[in-house]
Amino acid sequence: MTSRKVAIFGTGANGAAIGADMTKAGTDVTLFDQWPENVEAMRANGLHIESPDGVDVVPVRAMHFCEVATVVEPFDYIFTSVKAYDTEWVCELMRPVLSPNGLAVGLQNGMTAHRMAAILGAERTLGAVIEIAGNMFVPGIVNRQTTPSGTWFAVGSIDESTRGREHELADLLKHSGEVEISDDIIASKWMKLIANAGEVLPSAVLGLPLAEAIQIPGMRQVMEESGREAVRAALGLGISLRPIFGEKRITHNDPEQYAISLFEAVLSGWTFPTTLVATLQDWRKGRRGEVDDFNGVVLDAHERLGTPAPISRKLLEMAHDIEAGRLHPEPANAAMLTSMVAA
Repeated sequence: MTSRKVAIFGTGANGAAIGADMTKAGTDVTLFDQWPENVEAMRANGLHIESPDGVDVVPVRAMHFCEVATVVEPFDYIFTSVKAYDTEWVCELMRPVLSPNGLAVGLQNGMTAHRMAAILGAERTLGAVIEIAGNMFVPGIVNRQTTPSGTWFAVGSIDESTRGREHELADLLKHSGEVEISDDIIASKWMKLIANAGEVLPSAVLGLPLAEAIQIPGMRQVMEESGREAVRAALGLGISLRPIFGEKRITHNDPEQYAISLFEAVLSGWTFPTTLVATLQDWRKGRRGEVDDFNGVVLDAHERLGTPAPISRKLLEMAHDIEAGRLHPEPANAAMLTSMVAA
């Protein structure tokens, strides 16, 4: 496996941490990013990974996105960790430098697998789910809140042409965390979306770490109802509920209770006092978040099904207002949501 050429497209907190792990394991890895200062910092000083285990400095090969055109030998495997809304144009960059028999996978939020396959080909695309906690606010420095022992992945095929090759990506990702092979990766990604629906926008619109947002009276009920809306959407689309995050089976007979169980798993395993959800990190960096790839997917499903999703609709409205400058993410926003679940 060490002779295979690997690329990471998008080296923010998650992509950089995973690329550093693979590099340390002896894999031939090239890290590409669109943040110029980040690339220059990695080139000059290596990647600094700050985690509960200490500080690790890893020399890496880093390149700007504008340098993709200089690549001569194609990559056998490409992992992308860009924002879900950047998927299509980044896949166009990846397409000519991915080997004809290569594999690509998105270590991303949202339902991006089929969007990637539309550009790269289903025969070169797998799906994945990732659960990790971390952030990057300074170029070249990752604050990784979960070490590899606390990081989890699932990989799976979306097309029969790649079934049986999942282990190729699992063998690379195992350096960064526990890896499972899913026989229905789209369903697995929906389970992650259900967990995201309860945590991401509800805490982001308050401008608070998740651990603080959930303490505001009424917000736990908002978060749980948002997750339940996501479960109803999945079931309405014919998605089967399945265990993720390393669990072996679903222990609840009530599907909506399973949404709460997924949310609780995120709280207990990947939430620390300072953990900021990805969307709030984006807003603090002055860029838009993946709001349409979280509750937006849920709301779209409900609209196609003709069923209501008032919490998701309100969260999207608030998130879009924040990104348009009409609203500021702050705790006072909680009242607009808690009033919707008050007895």
